[in-house]
Amino acid sequence: MIDSDSKSWVFPPPATPGVPVRGSPLLFPVHRLYCVGQNYREHAAEMGAPERQPPVFFAKPADAVCTAATLAWPGMTDKLHHEVELVVALAAGGRNVPAANALSLVFGYAVGVDLTRRDLQEAAKRSGSPWTTGKGFDCSAPISAIARVADGGHPDDAAISLSVNGEIRQQGRTGHMTWRVPEVIAELSRYFELRPGDLIFTGTPAGVGPLRPGDRVDCRVDGVASLSFRLETGDSE
Repeated sequence: MIDSDSKSWVFPPPATPGVPVRGSPLLFPVHRLYCVGQNYREHAAEMGAPERQPPVFFAKPADAVCTAATLAWPGMTDKLHHEVELVVALAAGGRNVPAANALSLVFGYAVGVDLTRRDLQEAAKRSGSPWTTGKGFDCSAPISAIARVADGGHPDDAAISLSVNGEIRQQGRTGHMTWRVPEVIAELSRYFELRPGDLIFTGTPAGVGPLRPGDRVDCRVDGVASLSFRLETGDSE
């Protein structure tokens, strides 16, 4: 890592992405944004994957997080899908973290949506290419304010849901994860040195489906947080 204190920047560096903390004027600074694929049994089945397999990790840029009430339509897709997820926010990190100690790293939890250009992701899967254009686009990670563990504890088996224009699309329970939060943190720390400010989107229950310009999305994890946003109308090409 370059010692930035002894260097001058070519141009001012971008601001650190931040997420509001519920009941506080402070922002949670985002370091990295990790995601777990197919971590609910029913969703894995609907995507044609085996019921129990090692967790699939991918990443989005830190500045993919978005807290705006209205999101621009991303374009370059005919198949934009919603995936509601419990999000874990870390206040500490480490390598090779034992699952028994993993929850001690957690600052809090939020609800988020892994927006996915499914057509681009499917094309990438077929060709063996990275998922970046399908998963890592601007504002592809809408997120609620973070609820601190100190205020509400750790959700163990919370109801999770998402509706589009008032119609329920996804319903499940976080207790139905194939890999629970401590296991996800422990396994992820085998591949990356986790840091304070990391966000982990922990996977989505069954029912993922399409969105259209103008749709309103409402989602929640009971006892943790709720999130609402609308997609702008306009050209979807």
